[in-house]
Amino acid sequence: MKQAEKIKTPRLGYIYVIIAALFWAISGSSSKFLFNSGVTPFQLVQLRLTISAGLLFPVLLIWRRDLMRIKKGDFFYFVFLGAVVMAAVQFTYLFTISKINVAAAILLQYLAPAFIAIYSFVFAKEKPGLITILSVAGAITGCYLVVGAYNLNLFALNRTGIISGLFAAIAFAWYSVQGEYGMRKYDPLTVLFFALLFAAITWNILHPPLEAFFYTHSLLEWSLILYVGIFGTVVPFGFYFQGINLIRSTRASITGTLEPITAAAISYFFLNEILEPLQMAGGIMVIASIILLQFKVGYDDKTPDLVRAQNREKQDS
Repeated sequence: MKQAEKIKTPRLGYIYVIIAALFWAISGSSSKFLFNSGVTPFQLVQLRLTISAGLLFPVLLIWRRDLMRIKKGDFFYFVFLGAVVMAAVQFTYLFTISKINVAAAILLQYLAPAFIAIYSFVFAKEKPGLITILSVAGAITGCYLVVGAYNLNLFALNRTGIISGLFAAIAFAWYSVQGEYGMRKYDPLTVLFFALLFAAITWNILHPPLEAFFYTHSLLEWSLILYVGIFGTVVPFGFYFQGINLIRSTRASITGTLEPITAAAISYFFLNEILEPLQMAGGIMVIASIILLQFKVGYDDKTPDLVRAQNREKQDS
């Protein structure tokens, strides 16, 4: 691989995750509006997963049918990734939003980079460098400030919501790591499709099949449901997986903490909400943490994209 390509690839991965964060930022507030309108977390997770899997299926069938093929030996990996991990990611986050405010929910979920770093150290035997440790600490601290958590009485929040938020962080970290593992053999869209498919099947078993689609909603509510299903799920998770494919799960999850910054910026420009000095300082910390990551070696031969390329070269030789 040429040196120019070694430099370019990680930067593109960061861009993918930043795009994902933009869509997720809007999705969280949209979900909260739907909950306040009477939609339950069980209904929204069924709607979200069924719409996203149902959309991606015909797109791949027409555009890239080859991406829908998996080996028999990997079938149970995809079942577990979707039916357990993806299903848990979707539900715990939405359930947390339904119990506590969006800012606190985002704060709890973005403990994920710390969990990923711990996993990489304990199980993958990858010792994090000083830059990674500083980036994780800076991103989480910045996220704390951006969402205004210093104004929240965390101990007064719904205990169930807090526990669910911690599970959401663990599930998101688990999903990122397991997704990276699958992408060493398969294209990111293959991993995403089967994760969504089996997660959708799960939530159409745990919840009465398609029950959420038979409720009457206003045009605005259906618009938000479609947004959450398409631009809050399949699109951002697609970009996020493409990011992991190029920069791996630890760096992708840290970059994902741009979500609360994006949400704050949207509120500032479109809702005329004023950002406090500490919130702006938090935003600077998150951005600085992401920039700091790029001082780390730009070429990582363990990224899924390169691992798959190396495997293809071995097969061809």
